[in-house]
Amino acid sequence: MAAVGAVKGGGMEGVARVEALTHEGAGVAHHEGKAVFIDGALPGERVRFCYDGRKRHYDKAHVVEVLESAADRVEPPCPHFGVCGGCRLQHLAPAAQVRAKEQIVRDTFWHVGQVNPQVWAPALTGPTVGYRRKARLGVRVVPKKGGVLVGFRERNHSFIAPLENCLTLEPRIGTRLTVLRDLIATLSVAARVPQVEYGGGDGGAALIFRHLEPLSAADEEAIQSFGARLGLDVYGQAAGPESIRALGPTRPLFYTLPAFDIRLEFAAHDFVQVNGVVNQAMVSQALAWLEVGPASRVLDLFCGLGNFTLPLARRVREVTGIEGNAALVAQAARNAATNGLANAHFVAADLDAAGVAGVIGDSPPDAALLDPPRTGALGAVQALGALAVPRILYVSCNPATLARDAQVLVGQFGYRLARAGVMDMFPHTHHIESMALFERGTV
Repeated sequence: MAAVGAVKGGGMEGVARVEALTHEGAGVAHHEGKAVFIDGALPGERVRFCYDGRKRHYDKAHVVEVLESAADRVEPPCPHFGVCGGCRLQHLAPAAQVRAKEQIVRDTFWHVGQVNPQVWAPALTGPTVGYRRKARLGVRVVPKKGGVLVGFRERNHSFIAPLENCLTLEPRIGTRLTVLRDLIATLSVAARVPQVEYGGGDGGAALIFRHLEPLSAADEEAIQSFGARLGLDVYGQAAGPESIRALGPTRPLFYTLPAFDIRLEFAAHDFVQVNGVVNQAMVSQALAWLEVGPASRVLDLFCGLGNFTLPLARRVREVTGIEGNAALVAQAARNAATNGLANAHFVAADLDAAGVAGVIGDSPPDAALLDPPRTGALGAVQALGALAVPRILYVSCNPATLARDAQVLVGQFGYRLARAGVMDMFPHTHHIESMALFERGTV
């Protein structure tokens, strides 16, 4: 029998067999006729648990002791596991994490959307450590905990977990958190620095120091010296993104998609997929599934910097990217020009039904690709479905909204869910990235 962590309080306890995982990575069990979500438990395990909260339809609890371990339980590789809320699944073997995420997507497709894919594709995987090239690190000054804290939020709390290092972050920042903490402690505005944003490219990397009060000349000099010593570009941010300014020499951040001979430049605060290796595989799979060719016209919705748009432009006659953020549209257009792609066009527009229909007009594309935020793309799929776009490829970071939108395409507009699969973009976390292909007509 193995003890798991410290007992958080002395509440009521119970013993149960764990049946599944929730979307947030907790074990699902039933005890005395009621569902219990048990933090730290894995499917197949028999655990002793302690209640943390009881509601009308379910309870919350945490593991006190594992009485029978799952075969896939492993020793968490990070010493901060259980305190830091960044990674909830380190106690589950990486391959089992992927299987669990696949099952969540399967179940969500059916329970939310009442649909099933005709083909389930193998998962796309990559490195499980040192993969994260984008992050926002929280900063707090807490004298009772030793002064400046740098890290992610604690598990189930709003406090900052003090991290010595982070195994999921790229090593050029993940192994330097204590050095970053020591720098912030020297600043005159240390108590007014709520976060530091990290962005890493294939070449350089950058840090953006958010500060709620002006940096002194000495502060700027210290930050600049820190960046020069570690090979990181440094910026200050006094308010919104428009206030970001360089605190020393900078270089363009970029990443490449070698399979398509594409280089995409981005700013440190821009959205990019966090896992570069999985992103390359995802882009290649998306284009393969769409089966577009030299005569095709394609629409790329929520296009961002052109992550899918520019590779598509290498393969098709014309591609139009639509994005709600005008700054990203401008950067995407610059990226197209840099890569010599005159057949890629970009439009800043709302991505609701009216906005998408307005851009498409009376001439629907041969195919469309969507990569929306967690809220999904309900308006966009309604517009595409009404125009009977033959093939729609949907990249999702939220199984629930993907399943909701799938129900609309299949049930309302007569599409079939031809293929689906997961991409392990965020190993060790409960976040799930997936891809689905919708086709008009029958096989």
